[in-house]
Amino acid sequence: MPTATLHDGTRLAYETHGSGPAVLLPVDPVPTEGARAEELRRWGMDPALGRTLVEGLGDAFQMIAFDYEGHRMRHPAAALTPDHLAADLLAVADAAGADRFAYYGYSWLALAGLQLALRTDRLAALAMGGFPPLGGPYAQMLRVTAAAHDMARRPKAPTAEPEPAGGSGGEGEHDWSSVEIAADGAQTGQFLALYQALDGFDEEAAQSRVGCPRLCFAGSADVIPYGPEWGGVTVDMAGPLTHGRTRLEAAGWQVAVLDGLDHTGAVQPGAVLPVLRPWLAEVYGG
Repeated sequence: MPTATLHDGTRLAYETHGSGPAVLLPVDPVPTEGARAEELRRWGMDPALGRTLVEGLGDAFQMIAFDYEGHRMRHPAAALTPDHLAADLLAVADAAGADRFAYYGYSWLALAGLQLALRTDRLAALAMGGFPPLGGPYAQMLRVTAAAHDMARRPKAPTAEPEPAGGSGGEGEHDWSSVEIAADGAQTGQFLALYQALDGFDEEAAQSRVGCPRLCFAGSADVIPYGPEWGGVTVDMAGPLTHGRTRLEAAGWQVAVLDGLDHTGAVQPGAVLPVLRPWLAEVYGG
């Protein structure tokens, strides 16, 4: 399997599928199997999420798929700054020979796509799912991630971990106040460094610097309240889209709100493909 060399010298494997305009897809293209797959299904999640997205788009686009989040959990960066994020994504595009490409990311990987768009003129289209490009919960995520980092450094028996960009629920949604951290301090520390670097990020000023076609979407129920041990904040990914749609559209975004879906529901291929595929075909298919 081909690899790309990232900013810290680690090598990230990627797969290419299909032909046509290139799309960077930071999801694991290898389906999860066994007991873990059954656990994911119980939470309403597709164990083959990445592969399903690749197959759903690969007849019209060249899909460049790579498990960036998994790589960073196995190889934590000393400091995962926005510059490092963009450099890593560009390294994958370079390794795959994609001079110009579209990008789709979900949750914190959507945030990564926005930072990428601010640092390259090679982006042909940007799709952000599960993280709003205006009104993003940066301050709330800083508090949640700081709490996660503090918990990760305490001695305990690990059980589970929330996602670094706000967590995800399943059918009925996880009770995030009761979750314990399985990640270690190096893993959580890199995401803490990311949100610290984004503290005070000027979203308004960023809008005029993104020149490519852009899409954002989220589930209408994508609102995650965290208890006092997590900073006592509410991470609202839906509100900036439902209440700020006019503002987003004026800034150049096409907006989709997926009725009734939470953070996990809106990342599933059955929700993503009906929104992402026709949009990509319209703005980038030629």
